[in-house]
Order: sequence, then C-alpha cells, then structure tokens
Amino acid sequence: MSYFGVLAKEVRELLLWADLRYEQGAPVKGRIAGLVRQVRALRRELERTRPEGPRAAREPNDLPAIRALRPDGPRTLWRKFDSRKYADRVRGAFLGRSAGCTLGAPVEGWSPQTMKALAEHCGADFPPTDYWPEVDRPYEVRYGLDARANYARRALRYVPVDDDMTYTLLGLLILERFGPRFTTADVAEAWTRYLPMACTAERVALGNLRAGVSWRRSAVKGNPYMEWIGADIRSDPWGYACPGWPERAAEMAYRDAYLSHRHNGIYGEMYFSAVIAAAFATGDPVEALHVGLSEIPRTCRLYEDLCWALEVAPKVKDHRRAHELVQQRFGPIGGGMSTVHTNNNACLTVWGVCIGRRDLTRAIGTTVAMGYDCDCTAATVGSIVGAAIGAKAIPAHWYRPFRNRCRSYIKGHEWFAISDVCRRFAAVARATFRDG
Repeated sequence: MSYFGVLAKEVRELLLWADLRYEQGAPVKGRIAGLVRQVRALRRELERTRPEGPRAAREPNDLPAIRALRPDGPRTLWRKFDSRKYADRVRGAFLGRSAGCTLGAPVEGWSPQTMKALAEHCGADFPPTDYWPEVDRPYEVRYGLDARANYARRALRYVPVDDDMTYTLLGLLILERFGPRFTTADVAEAWTRYLPMACTAERVALGNLRAGVSWRRSAVKGNPYMEWIGADIRSDPWGYACPGWPERAAEMAYRDAYLSHRHNGIYGEMYFSAVIAAAFATGDPVEALHVGLSEIPRTCRLYEDLCWALEVAPKVKDHRRAHELVQQRFGPIGGGMSTVHTNNNACLTVWGVCIGRRDLTRAIGTTVAMGYDCDCTAATVGSIVGAAIGAKAIPAHWYRPFRNRCRSYIKGHEWFAISDVCRRFAAVARATFRDG
C-alpha cells in the first residue's frame, strides 16, 4: 500500500538475505545497524518536511483559513430545531451506521472478488442484502471483546464492537460533558480518559498525549497517518448534534479532527459531518453530498476528488466499476494510495450514496462490495442515508437483531441502549441550537 512498492520489495528481499547469512554465521549485524541509522535519519527528515509554496496555501490547517477557501454554501438549512422530524431521523442515522458497520466489519479490506467467493460459499446475495451468514476466522476476537462469529447473521444479538461505532458514542460523551463549544483540548482529555486503544493516526495521537505531548502537536509528531480515514469515521456525532446546520457540524468536526489529523484528514471529517447534518434537512442524501462540499477548501485535493466522484457518479452503476475507477485514479492496491486513506474511500462513499440513494439496503450493500475500508465507508453511507430517510424507512432485518443494544470499548461505557443514545443526541442537538 505505497507509491514506493519497489522499496518495500527490496527491503523484504534484503531481510531474507540478512537472515540467511546471519544464520550461516556471516558478520551482517554491523552493516544492518548502519542501514537502520540511515533509514531513521531519512524518516526524521521526511517528518520535518512540510508542504511548501502554493500547495501549503491551498491546504491550510487553521479554521479561519479553511473557511476563507470554501465555496459558497447554505451554511444552515434549519433555522430552529425540529424535534419531531429529528427523532425518527437520528434513529435512522444511528441504525443505518450500525448496519453498514456490522455488514462491512467481517470483510474489511477484502477485494470484491474475495467477498463474492464468500457469498457464493454461504449461498448469499452479492452485493449483500443482509448480514453475512458466515464469517472467516470466527474464533478471532476484535477489540478485545467480540469474536468475529458475533458479526454473522445467526449470532447477532447487538451491534458488535467496532472503532467506527465507538467514536460515534465517544462523541456523544464529549458533547454531554463539555457542551457544543468543546475544544480540541477537551477531546484530548476524553481520549486519555476513555480510550484503552486506538489505530493508526489515533494510536499515534493517543500515545503522544500519554507521553505528555501537547494536543497542539499530537497529530504531527511521528504520525504518517494524518491523512488516513480515522478522522473521517469520527464525523457522525457532530452531524447528529447539528441537524440542518452543516457549517456548525463542520466546525465541531474540525476541533475533533485536529487532535490526530492534518490537511485532507481534517477535511474528510469536516465534509462528512456537514453531509450528515445536511441530510437531516434535505431528505435527499445525494443533495447532502453537494452541500457538504461547501464546508471544505475548494483548493484541496479532497475537494477535487469529491467533485470528480460526483461528476462521474451517473456512470458508476455497480461496485465493480467503482473499484476499478478508484484504482485507476489513486493507484492499484499495493502500488498507490493506502486503502485506508481519506480521499479514495471518500469517493467510494459518494458512489455508495449515489447508487443507493434512499434505498438503505442497496446503498450499504453496494458500498461494502466495493472493497477498501468497507466497514468505514458503509457505516458513513448508512448514516447519511439513514438521516435522510429516517428509521421508519429502514427494513427491519437490518436493526431487529440488535435488540436495542450497542457495544463499545469505551472505558466504563461498554453497553449502550440505542433508544437512549438517540434520546441523548436529541438533547445535545437541542442544546446546540440553544447555544446559537
């Protein structure tokens, strides 16, 4: 998963030869130690390097500069909080997110071909129209709590644990504890209090915080993952807290994302938070995708990629074409952009919404079938479509197995009742509108 796959190949070959000669008694340790010193020096040099010139100006990291580069947009779609409409739509968003995440989790990172083979083995539809009847490696435990078997249709008894769901619930706790004007420092406090683990950019940022690094630098010290999808998957609570108010949702997303991400990593969370917020008001998930564009810099790479995805969307009829187009634009797997990057997965998310529109089954099933980080993309698609159509329009087979329960790995908050989560989001959304 690199533009420099040739380097990875050479390093693998080098290690094989070094192991062999070491086992045979050759004096290789000193030479390897010298190479390690050179590699570390180059890594430090690359870490210190920053975008320069026009690129730096096009992709700023401070909110005023980001806002100065936005295209025109509605900023707000609801003038006041509509509690009646909101109740069904926040439940739809959370159930849609839960369904997309649970469907994608067992096949995260799989190719469409491998998923199709699993579907044929299980006698299931592909793209999927229900949860997987079987999963591979059922005995493996995810996030220290749920065996992979718990994500299969016959074993589902609640929303199984996943980082995509955990960050949505953590966002709720942040909003309840600190209010709608929470700061990045507040997010840092919540992370160190509640998170026992994290992945990629979040793992680095959390480790930095625990080592005493300021929240101002936790995203940049030793963090080559700062444009990966980790901030993107934390979009939902801010959209739920700001229904019909995309500008405010994007602002909250910025404060959250800054702890672990920079540049397009930040913009990804801002974009999807704005999209989700807009979906509550528009009732049209595709229209919401266009509204979201008005909250990120029109000069950044993500904006360019999203505009391209929306432009070609009418020609993307199925998961196969989506997978092919992403590989053509961002490089093949193993020789281009990481499969868990913000930008390529954002394009897949856009196409999942455009293909499914108000049909949640088609939307999340097709998105999962596209591959890449498909639990993240399908969760976001489910959230957008669910916010647009409401819970009453979601087929019951997607949420009945959850039995109103959701699991997380948040310290001291392992179990949540879905009805309670929706009620609590309604309270923080009401507070956001009162706050103005």
